[in-house]
Amino acid sequence: MMPEKWTPEQKLFPHQVGFTCPPFDYCAGPSDFMRMCPETVGVHGWMLHVPDYVHGLDQRKQNFGMLEDFVHCMARNGADVAGQVGSNWVHACGLGVEGVRQHCEDLSDKYGVQFHMAGYAMIEALREMNVEKVALNAAYHWPEWWQGTAIFLREAGFDVLWAGNFHDQGWFESQEEINKLRWVFDGDLFEKSFLYVAEQAPEADAYLINGMCNFRSGPNGLPQRPLHLTRDMEAKLGKPVIGHDTALYWRIFKSLGLAPVTDQDCLLSSLKG
Repeated sequence: MMPEKWTPEQKLFPHQVGFTCPPFDYCAGPSDFMRMCPETVGVHGWMLHVPDYVHGLDQRKQNFGMLEDFVHCMARNGADVAGQVGSNWVHACGLGVEGVRQHCEDLSDKYGVQFHMAGYAMIEALREMNVEKVALNAAYHWPEWWQGTAIFLREAGFDVLWAGNFHDQGWFESQEEINKLRWVFDGDLFEKSFLYVAEQAPEADAYLINGMCNFRSGPNGLPQRPLHLTRDMEAKLGKPVIGHDTALYWRIFKSLGLAPVTDQDCLLSSLKG
């Protein structure tokens, strides 16, 4: 029998974190998070399984209950925090901003594990930084996806000055061309796309990037998430650059009462203060 309540002596790590991601996606989230953690943190991932999944927003709504299965499983294994990777679930579920906040709180209370969703973590991060005006680099997200994110941000009270994906920005001929790349793009597109977005919305307080896209900006073209690139981009733009990945990691660290041991962007670095 597993313990009903884990004691420090029973846990593999003093701080244990669980991640889940959209069905059939191999997610870099657990690896990225662990690489900037103290040695006291352990990370475990759980990939959702939905037969015939094709990344439809309707499928996310239909399978929203699987997130409770994930939180329950992590609680039974002694996790302290559970994080949901992927920005679209919060607007696809139809609960609205307050409904999502309440849902996360209810699951946290029910299972004794702090549960955070990437899409709502973005809202919490922007509020923490007193941001009012934002511009959204919607990256690879097709219109129904990023428009849902923009609506969710506006419902939360933020002024979205501009939003558009790589096709809207003129880097690709069509959405189909973007989709074929399976969300891994040339290394220089991160900077080019943000400079474009900044030109469209110079009055923004912060610049955001949707989802969990990757850029071949690492050693030997290794794909990297925005986490690895936002610090340098902030230096170029002189304003915060926040991704749904960095917002989720920030929220998890905050629940753990910890901070990254590596140098990061302004949002994650604020945990050290």
